Amino acid sequence: DVQLVESGGGSVQAGGSLRLSCAASGYTYRRNCVGWFRQAPGKEREGVAVVYTRDGRRYYAEHADSVKGRFTISQDDVKNTLYLQMNGLKPEDTAMYYCAAGINEGCGPSRWQMGAYEYWGQGTQVTVS
Repeated sequence: DVQLVESGGGSVQAGGSLRLSCAASGYTYRRNCVGWFRQAPGKEREGVAVVYTRDGRRYYAEHADSVKGRFTISQDDVKNTLYLQMNGLKPEDTAMYYCAAGINEGCGPSRWQMGAYEYWGQGTQVTVS
């Protein structure tokens, strides 16, 4: 069975930093789409950052405009863990954060769509005041 387990969430003041981790078991971060999504109360889940393969390049990271320059997605193939470094946090970043992993190597064109991801973690809460 595939399991994605997030950690690293918490409560911070505006301007602070957190690093989220997503450890995978039964799944290997390779050429498929992986990413971080978030969902605030009363809002739809939205993509925050994704990693995918394009033009044969194994690792290509993108970030949503709302977090560009503040958040950084990365992955450690040895530890089989996905990270989201979040700096300059703002109150509007408050949400439940989920990591997601897909199994389709051709998922690049749909990388920002939830349907591209078969596996989801349970979520970790980030609260910024």
